[in-house]
Amino acid sequence: MATSLVFTVRRREPVLVSPAKPTHREVKLLSDIDDQESLRFQIPVIQFYRYDPSMAGKDPVEVIRKALAKTLVFYYPFAGRLREGAGRKLMVDCTGEGVLFIEADADVTLNQFGDALQPPFPCWEELLYNVPGSEGILNTPLLVIQVTRLKCGGFIFALRLNHTMSDAAGLALFMNALGEIARGMDEPSIPPVWRRELLNARDPPRVTCTHREYEQVPDTKGTIIPLDDMAHRSFFFGPKEVSAIRGLLPLHLRQCSNFEILTACLWRCRTIALQPDSDEEVRLICIVNARAKFDPPLPSGYYGNAFAFPVAVTTAVKLFENPLGYALELVRKAKADVTQEYMHSLADLMVTNGRPHFTAVRSYLVSDVTRAGFGEVDFGWGKPVYGGPAKGGVGTIPGLASFYIPFKNAKGEEGLVIPVCLPSDAMERFVKELDNMLNNHVQPAKRGFIVSSL
Repeated sequence: MATSLVFTVRRREPVLVSPAKPTHREVKLLSDIDDQESLRFQIPVIQFYRYDPSMAGKDPVEVIRKALAKTLVFYYPFAGRLREGAGRKLMVDCTGEGVLFIEADADVTLNQFGDALQPPFPCWEELLYNVPGSEGILNTPLLVIQVTRLKCGGFIFALRLNHTMSDAAGLALFMNALGEIARGMDEPSIPPVWRRELLNARDPPRVTCTHREYEQVPDTKGTIIPLDDMAHRSFFFGPKEVSAIRGLLPLHLRQCSNFEILTACLWRCRTIALQPDSDEEVRLICIVNARAKFDPPLPSGYYGNAFAFPVAVTTAVKLFENPLGYALELVRKAKADVTQEYMHSLADLMVTNGRPHFTAVRSYLVSDVTRAGFGEVDFGWGKPVYGGPAKGGVGTIPGLASFYIPFKNAKGEEGLVIPVCLPSDAMERFVKELDNMLNNHVQPAKRGFIVSSL
């Protein structure tokens, strides 16, 4: 990755793009999953597109701007503004004011980014301008989109979303609809569905499941990662890397999914790198899409947040001293916790407990976006060279999250790229632990604990 790459981006003034036709003026409530504290932040996505000779003479900025106005007719809540009511309940005031759109040009070619287009991207702040006053959750545009033309004829599409409105799968539905309309369709192939009441609390609410992800844990030792001196790096896991980790597992666990195996590995390496005290609880939160857990499943066009944050909890010493299979079993159990009843119980918990944030203390969060659909978004120039989250570590508490993003490396190997965000000294230890597992095919050595200096 050409992280030393420096270029200049010339931006026009941001404009508001409104729906192309009049839309319903109404107030729509978000679900009790949508408006939890954990989702009250902005999430950035970036897509890189090559020049396509068949599109010669077409301007991606104009094509996307016009398609955006038409798409907002179907997704008109995105053109509104969030308000907050009693009990911290969020709702969309469907004002039709529009979303922020920025036209830009960069004096750089796609090839100059190098073969490995992956987070962290150089000059990221220039590719998605943070319009002053737009960062808030309430009373501000729900989407910011910047389209940057490149010298080679390619372009970059960058977007920032208020996460309370949609999860990755929901956002990809919108982006794919935008792509279809940009390519000449009159309406999206999958009509958007609001139906947020499907994920509302019951009346009366009854919390029937254990939700340790929302336990209020005091940060007695200052172990929430500090923001200064943070290192951002991405790691590629292809068939060879996954196979090396799989080889460390007992036979009965070797059939586990790549997600489960990589999550166990990264959780263990990251915990070792952060050097917690041996008796401290450490947490792995994995995002589980619950759309198919419902009977009947949620409508295919449902674009709200439909996931849970199930958690695996153990002590640092158990994670260190047990084989990798121990962490893997904990990850599998956490994933299996998510059912239809779990989602209803979660909505009930939000209403009865004041819409809390998940526990951030000594937590690591992983989100698999391989099936979200970012890599399918086609505005007429074909599929993106890279499509997905713009960086790791995003969230109301930065530094906790990694995304699993589909990726093809310079050798043409298909795999995953996973951005990791850690303090610089911890990142060095993380790289060393991961290298041991991948190259020596040995589990990180059992060790005496280093007392945390955090």
